[in-house]
Amino acid sequence: MELVAKKIILDCDPGIDDAMAIAYALGSPNLDLVGITTVAGNVSLDKTTANALRLREFLGAADMPVFAGCAMPLLRPALTAEHVHGLDGLGGAALPPPGGVAAPEHASDFIIDTIRRAPGEITLVAIGPLTNIALALRREPALTAQVRDFVIMGGSTTRGNVTPAAEFNIAADPEAAAVVFSAGWTVTMVGLDVTLQAVANKAVTDRLSALGRLAEVLLLPSLGAYADDEIGYPAVHDLCAVAHVARPDLLGLRPARVEVETAGRWTSGMTVTDFRAPAGDCNALVATTIDVPALWDTVHDAYSRLSVTGAN
Repeated sequence: MELVAKKIILDCDPGIDDAMAIAYALGSPNLDLVGITTVAGNVSLDKTTANALRLREFLGAADMPVFAGCAMPLLRPALTAEHVHGLDGLGGAALPPPGGVAAPEHASDFIIDTIRRAPGEITLVAIGPLTNIALALRREPALTAQVRDFVIMGGSTTRGNVTPAAEFNIAADPEAAAVVFSAGWTVTMVGLDVTLQAVANKAVTDRLSALGRLAEVLLLPSLGAYADDEIGYPAVHDLCAVAHVARPDLLGLRPARVEVETAGRWTSGMTVTDFRAPAGDCNALVATTIDVPALWDTVHDAYSRLSVTGAN
């Protein structure tokens, strides 16, 4: 039987782990990436968009459409992470400047129009702050019934990584996240509970090093600048969410009710998760387990299928 790849839109803020997720989406035979939308997050919007353009060209997908979205959170000042991802967002990866430009259409327009034209076919994957998604939902509430699935990298049931309570993508725009979780669809939440287990340790980087220029120019330099101070190795957060779409067997999911804290002095951005909620009240499927060896197997397979270009 011929494999039918899942069509996805990837909303992202590249970002080192976003870069790894984009590479996976382009290389996986189980995925058909129909467009990349960018949002401010790890770095400013002009940089996340430039990085998406640089990545598509380096990864041999120069025709992949890229759409810039929101430059600021809905209500609060920007929260960025240059101290983690480097000033340009890609750590030590020295990719050439982009040769192309983003499409003129706003990211939220592309999301709405693409899903509306193919109801039930597009999986929307958001691996940055949820500002673009919240804007799209405010403009087109029917989006919740038109997507095939909605998957995010964000949140946690136990802890944060920018505060003790909040994970970065949610903390960067809690109001947007609150809109998204209350929209009436099921959010697949791939959070720190599983992503902190998916680390690029020495065995992983030794394996990746056999991938030639992809490893030499992008993977190893960016990962080398990205080690988590707590766990000692870089955790590839965003990659886990995209890999789940291609390989649903990688994650164990539990239904839950998730509410986003927007007002707490110490807990703003916290994803308050209730696994005891009645089935009719659940608005999320929360990742609680991950098969890490299988993750790296599928990642290596996807990366090995790429033909990189556009680098010195």
